[in-house]
Amino acid sequence: MSNDALATAAATAVEQCMALGAAESCVVVTDDKRRPIGEALYEAASAVADDVTILRYPPGDQHGEEPPQPVAAAMAAADVFLAPTTKSISHTRARGDACEAGARGATLPGITEDVFVTGLDADYDAIAQHCRDVLAQVEAADEIRVTAPAGTDVTFEVGDRAWHTDSGIVHDPGDFSNLPAGEVFVSPTSADGTYVVDGTMRPHGRLDEGQELRFEVEGGYVTEISDDEIRSQVEAAAEEVGRDAYNLAELGIGTNVGVTDLVGSVLLDEKAAGTVHIAIGDDAGIGGDTDAPLHLDGIVREPTVRADGEVVDLPNAER
Repeated sequence: MSNDALATAAATAVEQCMALGAAESCVVVTDDKRRPIGEALYEAASAVADDVTILRYPPGDQHGEEPPQPVAAAMAAADVFLAPTTKSISHTRARGDACEAGARGATLPGITEDVFVTGLDADYDAIAQHCRDVLAQVEAADEIRVTAPAGTDVTFEVGDRAWHTDSGIVHDPGDFSNLPAGEVFVSPTSADGTYVVDGTMRPHGRLDEGQELRFEVEGGYVTEISDDEIRSQVEAAAEEVGRDAYNLAELGIGTNVGVTDLVGSVLLDEKAAGTVHIAIGDDAGIGGDTDAPLHLDGIVREPTVRADGEVVDLPNAER
């Protein structure tokens, strides 16, 4: 990957997405495996502002694992934070506390140089409009039902939980987004049914044609997992937090019309317009009340989404 391509993508993140100001402070949080992306963001931020810091630490063991305390403190003390890391810190107390303290930020979990360059080549104003369009259709609904050709038929109770948008436009204090961006999501209060992942899910990446991962859900908890590797991850987390590891944590709707094909990166693929993703584990960082040391997203292709029985008009990828 050329340094120029990384620099261009980093400038988009710093200038368009974050709108970093010359008088603001910025901290870039990265790890040993994402050093080139972290350094590109540091250089782009340093070209705009004087108070810029980069912190690097060893990759975590699991998505949703808390970063070291000095990293958490630096995030909370900054005006802006950017976090390209191997393991996601999106759903951590450190990220949530930083935003509550007034920092605005973006995490780039599992980001690769290819995904960084491809995913930041996007019209984020258009993505933000698609987010608003989907949000308007779902935010007042009590019940969301998702069906799909591979066998998904699952109903979510929203309760009093708020929907959130991840548009990539992070300009106000406390704002937060993944980058690359493009989704509308909620932490449901309960869910029942079956969902079948036929898109992308860790640790498998993009699934082969005909490969499917089946999950049974009852009363807001995953009760059966067809895949041995994913089941082992959840069982390991359950040794630490018990039943909370099986929490049905998130329903998300992709709105990024620039993502035309799934590439095997959950970070990018969950944003693909016209897809849905469903997650197991931690939801405290997105409006829920479950603390768990994992957050596992699985992408469902070709879904039909109904909000209180009305079909939701989903954006379509630009092909």
